[in-house]
Amino acid sequence: MVQAFVYYVYIMSNTGLTTIYIGVANNLERRVLQHKLGKGSKFTKKYKVNRLIYFEELEDVNIAITREKQLKNWHRDWKWNLIKSVNPDLKDLSEGWYDEETLKQVQGVVLKQVQGDNK
Repeated sequence: MVQAFVYYVYIMSNTGLTTIYIGVANNLERRVLQHKLGKGSKFTKKYKVNRLIYFEELEDVNIAITREKQLKNWHRDWKWNLIKSVNPDLKDLSEGWYDEETLKQVQGVVLKQVQGDNK
């Protein structure tokens, strides 16, 4: 029996929705948590990108990578139109994914980031 794989092309943003990040992952929950903890990438840590606002599921990693590159080359308005077509309220789609202890860790990271901004 052949095991089916799922890959995700996802878009994350910061709280103010001024910065977006597009990525690809094979475990979306884990990858989003890494971003929320400031461990996802240097870019997402620097710009405090921690809200999942869009994702697509794909069965082929090459198609997922191609789609990621395609979206990265789109104009900003096209990206926002795509996001709003499935998430018109721009909610954090990962809301409810993590337990209380994990959320406390995330809140601690966010609090440190905010305190760092106020220095």
